[in-house]
Amino acid sequence: MSNEVLDGLREVDGLVVTTLMDNYVDVLLRNSTGVRRPPMALGGEIPADTLLAEHGLSLLAAVAIGERTHHILFDCGYSKVGLPHNVKMLEIDLGQVEVIVLSHGHMDHTGALYPIAESLGRSIPLVLHPDAFLSPRYFGLEDGRKLVFPQTISRHEMEKRGIEVLERRNPSLIAEDTIAVTGEIERVTDFEKGLPNALVERNGTLERDDILDDQSIVIKLKGKGLVVISGCGHAGIINTMLYARKITGINTIHGVLGGFHLQGPAFEPIVERTIAEFKAIKPEVTVPMHCTGWAAIKRFSEEFPSSFVLNSVGTRISF
Repeated sequence: MSNEVLDGLREVDGLVVTTLMDNYVDVLLRNSTGVRRPPMALGGEIPADTLLAEHGLSLLAAVAIGERTHHILFDCGYSKVGLPHNVKMLEIDLGQVEVIVLSHGHMDHTGALYPIAESLGRSIPLVLHPDAFLSPRYFGLEDGRKLVFPQTISRHEMEKRGIEVLERRNPSLIAEDTIAVTGEIERVTDFEKGLPNALVERNGTLERDDILDDQSIVIKLKGKGLVVISGCGHAGIINTMLYARKITGINTIHGVLGGFHLQGPAFEPIVERTIAEFKAIKPEVTVPMHCTGWAAIKRFSEEFPSSFVLNSVGTRISF
């Protein structure tokens, strides 16, 4: 884990984040300032098909700097079906994607990686933490049972499909230094304790799985500050923002998007503390997604009415 400021992250003129997959879809949501929803109809006709939602996340980030725009794909949803379907429905050209980043190795972020890579028809780099390949991983239940996570990615299968695997624990820069990948995130808060009952088997021994492969991406917006994009936030969404500040040397966080992992009885007790920390950080755009959970999303909408955006598959947010 890096103790140094990440040198060389370039300021960008603009950022557009398009949700290709999330847990929620609503075709009746309206546009608002900086937020565009997919149209209900094209050419006066409502389509017979629709966007799909699933318990997964995939975001397309486009950063503009001067005359150039760089596109990166952050995570690949859960199923092999949903993300390719939504890409087609939204008429997205993934041929522009320069690099794929995986937030971590869980199945709801890796599911469509192979079909997407195959559809590109060319070699593409993929940035992930080495622990994304850890297996077997389990989720322990109170009655003693262990649910095994499916192993959805392997180096061999990636390389077979022309994916250039870039394993990085420390912060790094991609897309001509316009996007920072955090790598392994420091855990410094006293209330964000990770996913309870997460286990991993190492050398035949079960250990707690701290999901150290959890990472995020960070963009520096000219005149505004940082935008932090999280996959699940297993490191803690506050830890993630604090680490983004540390590695960039920039204190202002303009926006935070992605999974905050505040769903369920293990996390709902920390929702109010998380909101209190958000009030101290003061992002101007707050977009909880995926594993944040309805109870927490509702509280964010109540506490941050001017910065909150209700996300939905197909939503395009411009900064």
